[in-house]
This record gives sequence, C-alpha cells and structure tokens, in this order.
Amino acid sequence: MPVAKLREFLDKKHIQYVTITHSAAFTAQGIAAITHIPGKELAKTVIVNIDDALAMVVLPASLHVDLNLVREVTGAKNVSIAPEKDFEHCFPGCELGAMPPFGNLYDMTVYVDESLTLDQEIAFNAGSHYELIKMSYKDFEKLVKPVVVRVARMRYVAVA
Repeated sequence: MPVAKLREFLDKKHIQYVTITHSAAFTAQGIAAITHIPGKELAKTVIVNIDDALAMVVLPASLHVDLNLVREVTGAKNVSIAPEKDFEHCFPGCELGAMPPFGNLYDMTVYVDESLTLDQEIAFNAGSHYELIKMSYKDFEKLVKPVVVRVARMRYVAVA
C-alpha cells in the first residue's frame, strides 16, 4: 500500500496523524535515531510464519521478536521469521522492510507487543524507507484491532 493509500485510509476514518519525511534509513533503530523518536515509540513490523500462515508482529524498535513467546501465545507448533520472498507479493506498492503495521488491510493477523500500548503515540513506516506516520496508539488499536500480547524481549549483549 503506497503512502498515499494509507493516508487516504486514515483520512476516510477521520484519524489525526502526522507524516514525517526523513532521509533513507533501513533499520528501525536507524530511523529512530535520524527522526529523534524514542525507540520505544517507533513500531516496527516483522512478518512471521505461524504454522504456515503469515502474520505481523508489531513491537518497539528497541526490542526484538521472541519466537518462543509468539509460539506460546498462539499455540502454534512452528513459528519463524518469514523470508522476504514469502511475503513480498503481499504488500503491493510498499518497499520491503517498510510495511505499515496494518495487517487488517492485508488479511493478516496482527500481534502487538503489550509494551506499545503504554505509549500515547506511535510512529511506523508508511510503506517506504523515507516516510513515517505518527498517530495515537488508541486510534491505531481501534483501526487494526490487534491481538495484544507479550511477544518481544530486550536484546542481550554478552559482556567480555
């Protein structure tokens, strides 16, 4: 869904949002840094394969998907990060890695990490590597109706 289509959807639903244009960035932490948005408020979308069905996991940029937690909360046998070749056709007009977290528009279940619900506002890729949309979390939740669960963990760094 190109950026214009996402804005059209939000406008049609009378949702207030802000569009933020930035230089090209390809990681959630990189986007957070150049846009000065805290990593906990920048929502990244990770496509996972849950028992052969694609789904979105949406979590703060500062955290990582815990596949074991996803397996537990879904009751699935097999959970993995989906390879891009498995989902690139699902998001026409979007750059890979910049899909907006609106699984409802792509017939995908959306799992949101519970930590995002603590933020008044969230920002997320709007279909490109140079544009974000920032809106209230409550409006996002109202539109997407995600499954809110714990699916993320902190990155653990070994200390030498």
